[in-house]
Formats: sequence, structure tokens, C-alpha cells
Amino acid sequence: MENSLFSRRNAAIDMLRGLTMLLMVFVNDFWSVEGVPHFLEHFGTYEDGMGVSDVVFPMFLFAMGMSIPYAIERRFAKGYSGESTLGHILSRTLALLLMGVFIVNTEGGFDSVIGYSRGLYRVLMVTAFFLIWNIYPEGMRAKKWLQSLGIVILAFLAFTFRTPEGGYFSAGWWGILGLIGWAYCFCAISYLLARKKPAYLAIVWAALLIINMIQTGFRDGGSMIDGHTFIGDMADSLRLGNASSAIMAMGGVMLSLAERRLSDRKGTTQICLAATVAAILAVAAAVSHHWWIISKNIGTLPWCLYVSALSIAVYTLLRILEAYGKTGWFRPLSPSGTATLTVYMIPYLLYSIGGFIGLHTPQWVSGGLGLLKCALFSLLCVAVTALLGRIGLKLKI
Repeated sequence: MENSLFSRRNAAIDMLRGLTMLLMVFVNDFWSVEGVPHFLEHFGTYEDGMGVSDVVFPMFLFAMGMSIPYAIERRFAKGYSGESTLGHILSRTLALLLMGVFIVNTEGGFDSVIGYSRGLYRVLMVTAFFLIWNIYPEGMRAKKWLQSLGIVILAFLAFTFRTPEGGYFSAGWWGILGLIGWAYCFCAISYLLARKKPAYLAIVWAALLIINMIQTGFRDGGSMIDGHTFIGDMADSLRLGNASSAIMAMGGVMLSLAERRLSDRKGTTQICLAATVAAILAVAAAVSHHWWIISKNIGTLPWCLYVSALSIAVYTLLRILEAYGKTGWFRPLSPSGTATLTVYMIPYLLYSIGGFIGLHTPQWVSGGLGLLKCALFSLLCVAVTALLGRIGLKLKI
């Protein structure tokens, strides 16, 4: 697939990814304040609705999916083979799974064999991540030694970790990064296999919708098919669950491919088509809401379709701003789009350092003032990321 669209960086994707990560850090900091309006929070599993917090993760998946054709086509343009690209996909997936599992083990009850704190665990964990997956200068001799040290640190943390009940380090679930990893793996390999016949990816997306409908119970407690099914067993073996994460990521892949196909059309035509697709998805979501509730935790079809429509709308708006040169406002926030994984890790360091020095949010910081604090915290994470980048520290898998 030769196309100049994939040979250059897409600033709108960077902005979409960066804004969702900035929003993710913002909503993840709600735990530190009181009086957050409910519409900003995660809705309950069976609450039948979604708050702003329920939109962030799937929009990030959508942006990640949009990046897949760009990343893979750039590798082929540089002369990498299909086998090498498959290995790259699997290594990225493994990195996300490992990071996700280590983070998850800090979120429940925490203890250790030798008595170190959760804060120290997280500092060592993020340090190890940087040692292993930092972007090192070309030809740096100490690179392998530093990466080996990072692996030793992670092995130490895994071996010495205990739950308060004496349980061991485990993958109870894969965490947010793990969910991203599994969705990325499925969609990237699907694209790799179908890149010369991209129409097949529409069939894959439709199949994911069918899996979601089969694997998700109706609002009345029933289901489309009772008992185990071959489709359900296949989805479980591929780590798809009810395919909600893969639906979002594959939607992003398809949007990038559609944009490529329509690259010779006028901008107004592209905008109208994007608006039409977003409207169709929103209508489909409203229709499916008759049978399924809207739930991020369950990953229901209406939730997937509504957020897909919103993702297309936001991306299209960013494309319009880019076309008119109205993106200067994003320049100070650009590390959130180009060093996204680093931004995601910074809160674990800042929370830990705050714990070491006894820093905490006063109770009177709540409501609107609390939201301001969360917003400033997210901007602080971007600023720290920018500072780390200047001294050569940036995560990249």
C-alpha cells in the first residue's frame, strides 16, 4: 500500500491521542478531591449511561487504532519485512501487558516480603520501565546494561510482592495498558494480514460487533444465545472478551483507511462523509439501546457506537482546525500526543513522591476548586514529561 498520506505524521491523531491522555490523567485524579459532579465521573456498571470519564479510555483506543496503519506502513517503507513487523507488534503487546500487570498489582492490597512501601514499589517500577523502554541515543554502549538492570528490578518487585493475605504477584486482570495491548495486538495483526485488501477489515469490524452482541447480556437479563458458543470461545481465546476494546481500535483503523481512500476528495466532501458516518453510528447506538444498556464497565454495544461516533466527530474537528492552521493552542500540550506513555506513568511517580513527603490534598479543595486542582495536576504531568524529554528520557515501545 503506497500512499503519501501514511508517510507523514498525522498531527490530528497526535492531538486526539494527546487530548484523551490529558483527560485521562485529569479524571484519574478525581480520587484525590471531593464534590466531583457525577456527569464527569464513571457511571456505575448497571446505571445505563456514561459520564465523561467513561469516554476517555475508548477514545484513546480509537486514536491508537488510527495510528496502526501509519506505523505499519512506515515500517514497510523503511524496508522492514512482514515477519519483522509481526515481531514488533508482539513485542509492543508484551510490553503493554507487562506494564499493565505491574501497575495492577499496586492498585489492590499491597505488602512485600521485605516491607517496602507501595510508593517505593511504584518508583522502582516506573524507573525500571524507563530503563527498559527508554529511547536511548543511537549506539549508546550502556543501553543493554541499563535494560538488563530494569529487568532485574522488575523481577525483584515481582518476587518480593505480596498481598496483605500473603498472595503472590499475579495477573488478576491486565489493567488499562493490558486491555490496550490485547486490542492493539488483534487489530495490528489483522491490519498486517489484510493491508493489501483493506475491505476485509470492514468484515472484521462487523464480526466484532456480532461478538459483542452475542457476548453481552440484554438489559432484561437475557442474552442472544444462551450457554457457551463457538464464537464466544474463540473470542476468549483471542483475549477479546466481548470485543468492545477491539471494536473501538478497529474503528480507528478503518477511519484512517477511509481517509486514505478519500484523500483526493475536497475537504468539504470528507467532512460531510465523516459527519454522515458519525450520525449513522449515533442512530445505530440509539436503536441498540433498546436491547442493551449503556455501560462502559460491561462494554455494551450502545456505548461502543456512541463513543465511536464521538471519536469521529472530534477527530474531524481537529482535522478542520489543522487545515486552517488553528492548532497553536496544542503546542504546549504536545508531549501528551508524542510522549503519551510517559505522561501516563508520571502520576505514579508524583503520587509516590507526595506520599514520601506527606503531601496531600486538603479537604477544603473540593467541587470546582478540586476540578481546577485535577486540571493543574494533568498539566503538571505534561510539563514533567516535557522536562524529561529534554534530558533524554522518553518511553517508547
